[in-house]
Amino acid sequence: EPPRGGRLPQALPASLLPPPQAEGSSEQLEGSVTTHVLNTVTGRPAAGLALRLARLQGPGTQWTELVVTDEDGRCLPLLAPGQAAASTYKLRFETAPYWQGLGHSSLYPYVEVVFTIADPAQKLHLPLLISPYSYTAYQGS
Repeated sequence: EPPRGGRLPQALPASLLPPPQAEGSSEQLEGSVTTHVLNTVTGRPAAGLALRLARLQGPGTQWTELVVTDEDGRCLPLLAPGQAAASTYKLRFETAPYWQGLGHSSLYPYVEVVFTIADPAQKLHLPLLISPYSYTAYQGS
């Protein structure tokens, strides 16, 4: 536990961290989509959890995969600055293999979070909190 007023040490794998900003820069990354996953059983990041990003194409339910993680579960950036478009997207988190790797069964074989980007210039952070029998997604900062 950090001292009062102290900062927690960075525990996220480098693959889930946004690219570093220039020193002294307060400018946020614009037009990017980021996420991270927290295992609420342990209170630690869910390292190695595979995810995919897809975009809804045209009128209907045709999804086009934009990002798929490699075997290490890495895919940063999800959408780099300038890649986002006003559209509907879907993040699919492969939760069953993650829990099986930890020796647990789980209720949800995967979690899909569908969201809409209305302003492609706005940074969007979508964290996911998971346990074997529940999940919560929210818009972070």
